[in-house]
Amino acid sequence: MWRLENIYKKNFLEVLLYSFIIFLFCSCSTIYNPVTERNEYIFIDTPSEVQIGSDFARQIEKDLKLSKDPSKIERVNAIGKKVASFSHRQDLEYHFFVVEDKQLNAFALPGGFIYVNTGLLEIVNDDELACVLGHEIAHISARHSVKAMQAALGYDVFLNIVFGSAKSQNIRLLGSVLFDLIHLKYSRQDEKLADRIGILYAYKAGYNPEGMVSFFEKLKASNDKDGGGEWLVFLRSHPSIESRIADAKKEVELLKVKGYNNKE
Repeated sequence: MWRLENIYKKNFLEVLLYSFIIFLFCSCSTIYNPVTERNEYIFIDTPSEVQIGSDFARQIEKDLKLSKDPSKIERVNAIGKKVASFSHRQDLEYHFFVVEDKQLNAFALPGGFIYVNTGLLEIVNDDELACVLGHEIAHISARHSVKAMQAALGYDVFLNIVFGSAKSQNIRLLGSVLFDLIHLKYSRQDEKLADRIGILYAYKAGYNPEGMVSFFEKLKASNDKDGGGEWLVFLRSHPSIESRIADAKKEVELLKVKGYNNKE
């Protein structure tokens, strides 16, 4: 998996600082978030979010081994783009990548960059993969990483980075925040929302939403077999796997009752 020490390479920190300075002077605005169904205060606008994600993606891809297997790449892209077509955010272009890594993991960067490990691909069918990708797309749609960066840093840190004496310490903080997001350290509420919206996206794209249930059950079985080993990265998020299975089942039943049309 991605190693912490790589975050603090000089070139990465320079890219990161440049990215954050770009949006430091962007105007703040209140926007309606259709995923959370609330008005939210956002000072990282979409172009800045894409710039941050793009710069970060270029850097981490130097440290991750991306798969060159055309069948794996085509599978993830085909399912991912189909699911992403039902995202609440059509102002973004979604990019999908396969990482050569045995850990059962997938993660998203700000701005529409989504990565899936080969270890996860080996255990999922297409319905399950659609739900996993839907989950990651939902994090982007809800602006979870953007809001997490805003909450963790704030304007005072940005000003200190540009004008303050503790520049090195603050740049290191920026790297730490993004590193945490890569490892899916979202809040319990964010994870539950991403599960629910991910199921909806997959369903609207024509996939069986029960794929989320069976995916979590596979993760639980693997985790139980491994004795709760550290390698099962996807389960490090706050909600327990049991609660996520129960919630996914409820959401699938709710979809059946509501009878959503796939093209809504």
